[in-house]
Amino acid sequence: MSTYRTKSGATLTDEEIESLAQAAERGNYPGTPGEFIISPGRPRISDEELVTIAFKVPRSHRDALDRKAEARGETRSEFMRETLEKALA
Repeated sequence: MSTYRTKSGATLTDEEIESLAQAAERGNYPGTPGEFIISPGRPRISDEELVTIAFKVPRSHRDALDRKAEARGETRSEFMRETLEKALA
């Protein structure tokens, strides 16, 4: 039986991994997020819960938005968050 170490330092055996896989296939995810494997991900941008806002714009507006964000060295999302913060201030 092999033993594996996750990025977070947790140790898992083949048997534990199989048990977790079977539970996941049943839709049961035991433990808490990050308990076994912690994904580094991106840094948090807020202490509040984040929600997604989606809306449609003409392709030309999206393209112009992307050009403006790129010129500033930002992603589309960074540019939109900053623009929204300014508008709400």
